[in-house]
Amino acid sequence: MRLKNPRTCTTESAASFIKRKEMVFLHDSKLIKMKDIGRKGKFYFRRQAWTFLPQSNLDEKVFIFERLEKVKYTGKLAYGETWKRGELEYRIGYFIVGRNGRTKGKWVWGQFCSLIPADDLSKLLEKARAKKVLLD
Repeated sequence: MRLKNPRTCTTESAASFIKRKEMVFLHDSKLIKMKDIGRKGKFYFRRQAWTFLPQSNLDEKVFIFERLEKVKYTGKLAYGETWKRGELEYRIGYFIVGRNGRTKGKWVWGQFCSLIPADDLSKLLEKARAKKVLLD
């Protein structure tokens, strides 16, 4: 859903991206797969709830706060005895507009630890509580 201009390549706005992602998540039943720290197993989560917040001082970054339910695992887990189906975990991540190579101008999942302005963190957590993503 990128708009192309002959002179410049403009990426969809954060608001448009969030709207599109909301629709994808609402209709997506795929499990989220993550590697175990020991690299011999994988975790699978179901996304139960989420909320987005654009970064206040950077138009090309959008934070996501998710509530994930543990569904299953495969392989051998480094800390397998602590894994329990049905437990809930929270994840804070971000999407950012790529600057290099094949991701240039596209919204991509942030691959590094989230850095978030203090005011934005407060807003994200407030929004997550208000939308019942963050359970008390």
